[in-house]
Amino acid sequence: MRKATLTTAVAIAVGALVGSAAPVLAAPADAPFEVPERYAKQRIEWAPCLPDPLPPGLPPGSERLECGTFTAPMDWHDPESGEDVTIAVSRLAAPGGDGRALFTNPGGPGGAGLSMPLALLQMGRTDLLANFDVYGIDVRGTGASSTVSCGPQEYSPLDPKDRSPDNIRAMLGMAEGIAGDCQEHSGELGRHVTTEQTVADLDLLRLVEQREQVSWYGISGGTWLGAYYATYFPDSVERAVLDSNTQFTGSWQQVFGWQPLAIERRWREDLRPWLAEGDHAYGLGATPEAVQATVDRVRAELKADPIPTPNGPLDHNAVDNLLVQSLYSKSSFDTYGRTMAELAAGAPTEQAVSALVATRTRQLPMQADPADSMSATFYSIRCNDTAHRGGPGWAVANSEVQGRMFPTYGYHTINQPCAYWDRPDVQLKRPTGEGVVPVLMLQSENDMATATEGAKIAHHQFEGSRMVLVRDEGDHGVYGIGNTCVDDAVERYLIDGVVPEQDLTCQGTGLPEPGAISAFGQGQASIWQNLEHFSDVLG
Repeated sequence: MRKATLTTAVAIAVGALVGSAAPVLAAPADAPFEVPERYAKQRIEWAPCLPDPLPPGLPPGSERLECGTFTAPMDWHDPESGEDVTIAVSRLAAPGGDGRALFTNPGGPGGAGLSMPLALLQMGRTDLLANFDVYGIDVRGTGASSTVSCGPQEYSPLDPKDRSPDNIRAMLGMAEGIAGDCQEHSGELGRHVTTEQTVADLDLLRLVEQREQVSWYGISGGTWLGAYYATYFPDSVERAVLDSNTQFTGSWQQVFGWQPLAIERRWREDLRPWLAEGDHAYGLGATPEAVQATVDRVRAELKADPIPTPNGPLDHNAVDNLLVQSLYSKSSFDTYGRTMAELAAGAPTEQAVSALVATRTRQLPMQADPADSMSATFYSIRCNDTAHRGGPGWAVANSEVQGRMFPTYGYHTINQPCAYWDRPDVQLKRPTGEGVVPVLMLQSENDMATATEGAKIAHHQFEGSRMVLVRDEGDHGVYGIGNTCVDDAVERYLIDGVVPEQDLTCQGTGLPEPGAISAFGQGQASIWQNLEHFSDVLG
């Protein structure tokens, strides 16, 4: 079967549409993959994603969201092997019908992204949506695409802060079990859930949609994916916004190695003092130290006497997860304060219990994932992409050091499934920015999931990048949350092609008033709350 590079195949498709007189795009000499003609000739059969009438709670324009699928080789290094994967995508077309293409990704890695266009619609990004056809993508391994799995996992009551020899052995055994279960249940597909394979899927989508170039908006793990897409396919990317940046020039181990520091900083500098200021509303303590004492007491009480639920007990781990997940966005601070107030009083309502139950199905930095595929994709990409340095002994020693310095989350780093992973032979290109369009990097100072330290390293190592640093801000995902300085910089860049001459600094939007209820639909929802809500709507 005849092969064509992705760029050549675009030229073939465009020529067929507009006639033989159309100019033929030159194929780059170093095209990383070739695509068989049967993939290049695909066209997505778009159909409405949502029923008529629309479910409640959707923003105007949601009826325009279309869904479809396309097929890609399981292994782009052997695309004619006959093994395929299905990739599910959504598209919100610009009302005028002539929008440029904007691919999006919610991070994870492994986050399902079909709801990304709805999240941007909810945020009211009118100018962006008027200029772009926005694509949401469930990357290989997750969501409605071909999926991987770690299999049924029983809840473990182990406490990472318990440093007894027996508990440490049990924690190591749990990590080893996760690695084995994920690889066993994911099979051959799991070995091909990598960033390299995924960026080839993305460029096939560009080809199938007959786009000469696309732009990119990725959050968190989506900054890693966007940087690699631009690295592998520099001629395909017109512009790229990387929001809340991983250290994408390093390894996944380095990326997650920053988290204990970043989580501790966000807790101590933002949420904990805010709760103390709001003692009149939450009663958790009038000083940061008093708040800490209350949280520690509630954790100890639930460890000794968990709350029974049909889905299993709510214990110390639920308290830990609730805290960390509440640090993503200031719009979650009030819910955290109210939930902890009820637990501290020994009278949790159904709403408080529901908030804790929701934490069980989330794995940092994942969203709700009852189907397991996002967690399995998270581990597959993290462990397949880059080599893990150090074995179980390193995990114990490192978590002890991290825990003593950063007790909120440091001890949890003992959970290192990648230390036991049977890693395939994956050799990623290193992102350097050479030959890539200047990318725009957005970063809040106190980001708890992707630390500013790692983001700045990536910025300095990625040639031509520009950073928008948001002072006095800690939200993870800073575009579209009401910061005019950030939003204007992003849209001037994406829509008008205005690359800042140098790095920019924006002021954060400030924390809400303690006690003021912040809820979805009131204009303060984070990108994560929007994504979670609309993922539920899309099923």
